[in-house]
This record gives sequence, structure tokens and C-alpha cells, in this order.
Amino acid sequence: MSTLTTKAIDRVQHCTTMAEVRARIDALDDVLVPLLVERSGYMTQAARIKQSDAQVRDEARIEAIVRRVRAAAQADGGHSDLIEAIYRGIMEASIAHEHREFARLRAGHASDAAAHAAGSAA
Repeated sequence: MSTLTTKAIDRVQHCTTMAEVRARIDALDDVLVPLLVERSGYMTQAARIKQSDAQVRDEARIEAIVRRVRAAAQADGGHSDLIEAIYRGIMEASIAHEHREFARLRAGHASDAAAHAAGSAA
């Protein structure tokens, strides 16, 4: 079986000790964390692009992502319910981050505008 057609679940290596399990999880976390950081960068871009805070939470997009990751989990031999729960957690944290970024980015523009107005009045 080629690696392109190997299911993710088939790449799980047999472990005999908790130290081995933890080492494998740590190795995966070393891959996942940079990807999650990259994903969060796109949340900041979304906050910059969206015109209102009400646009941050998009239920249709959330459900589309859930459908996509459930199908991907199933195709890779994983548990769709588990992956859905993980992704819903990621999305809720991402939405909260995007709300904070939306406010931060707009606060910067508001203070720039106030400073510009104060400078014009002087």
C-alpha cells in the first residue's frame, strides 16, 4: 500500500509502554501546533477582512467544516464523533480569537483616527 492511499489509522505504531505512547503523541503535537498557529493567522486575516463583528460567527461555514472533517476522519479510519468534537473546540476557540482580533484591529484604527483628528484640530 502506498503512503498516498494509507489511512492515517494504519500509521499508528504499536506501543508497549506509556513512554512510547507519549513520545508518539509529542511528535504529532510538534506537527500539529505549527499548523494550528498558521490556522490562527488566517483567523486574524478574516478579522481584518470582515466588515462587522456579526460576521465572525458563520454557522453555515461551521457546519460545512464539520461535514468535511467528519468525512475525512471516516476516510482515514478515525472516529468521526471524536474529530467533530475536536474541531468544534478548535472552531469555538478560533471564533473567540477572531472576535478579539476584530476588536483589536478596529481599536487601532479608532485610536489612529482620534489621533489624526486631534492633530488636525491643533
